[in-house]
Amino acid sequence: MPKNRVEELEATVAELESTVEGLTDELIEAKERIRVLEAELDAETPTRVPDRRAGEDDGDVTEDETREAEPDEVAEAAADADADDAPAGDETEDSGTDDIIVA
Repeated sequence: MPKNRVEELEATVAELESTVEGLTDELIEAKERIRVLEAELDAETPTRVPDRRAGEDDGDVTEDETREAEPDEVAEAAADADADDAPAGDETEDSGTDDIIVA
């Protein structure tokens, strides 16, 4: 019987060693994947749009919620632009000087 017990223990040790080797290989692969993911996160270029705080709703339309202008709004904006482009009666079109106004 003692010989059979030794064989069982040797088989158990061999099984445990192969399990440890397998887990070590998986750990090494996982660490490599983590390094790759961290490198990708570090390499990401930040966007020019500032991050919004969670729960903050200031009523602005976001990129995903962009709405199309109504025809009335388009006509009104075009009329306003035309009115802004028309010179007033007392303004001269070109004064001949290039004045720089510093505020």
